[in-house]
Amino acid sequence: MAAPAARILVIEDNALLRTQLQRLFADAGMAVEFASDGLAGLQMALDAPPDVLVLDVGLPGLDGLRLCERLRTHADRHVPVLMLTARDALEDKLQGFRAGADDYLVKPFAGAELLARCQALTVRHRSGETHVLRIGTLRIDRRQGQAARQDRPLDLHQTAYQILLALAEAWPRTLTRSELIQRLWGDAPPDSDPLRTHLYLLRQALDKPFATPMLKTVHGVGFRLQADA
Repeated sequence: MAAPAARILVIEDNALLRTQLQRLFADAGMAVEFASDGLAGLQMALDAPPDVLVLDVGLPGLDGLRLCERLRTHADRHVPVLMLTARDALEDKLQGFRAGADDYLVKPFAGAELLARCQALTVRHRSGETHVLRIGTLRIDRRQGQAARQDRPLDLHQTAYQILLALAEAWPRTLTRSELIQRLWGDAPPDSDPLRTHLYLLRQALDKPFATPMLKTVHGVGFRLQADA
């Protein structure tokens, strides 16, 4: 039996872009619904959670950042959020991730890239998946943005938490350095080695207090998590 078409909810106030996205998703065999303001879009996302929410940042009624925060607070499951924005500064992207976005795409964008990112999100976050990820004794609550191991809360700053979340969502697969960098900083990574310090801090919180390390370096490839129980 064929898998059901992915359900996409687009919250975007630009009528021309909505028309273009309607054609793009329809041609790709995806079912798409639209809202043109933040409050209506939030209600639609809560009433019938989509497989992917494509969310503009600049919206009337309720902007995309606040909408994403409310969705994370009130939704009964994890809804993958891809933010669309004309803002390409690193701090703008970080604000999006802090609000709960899973991915970030800067306008103007290629339709093929938007489709590819939506398809990746539907795989990474299977529809109906709960907010809590568990790998061995590691527990990550994506709604609260918190992680614990052996029931001990992990003191993680934002970037280390995002690395841990990316590795947990990919588990047991190994993520390459380039995949992690793209997830965290998009096409504008810092000039220096952007992962070294953050991986060190993640190891200090995730592994140092415990007998068995979970963060593994796969030499020449990247990084992965290893269950400890």
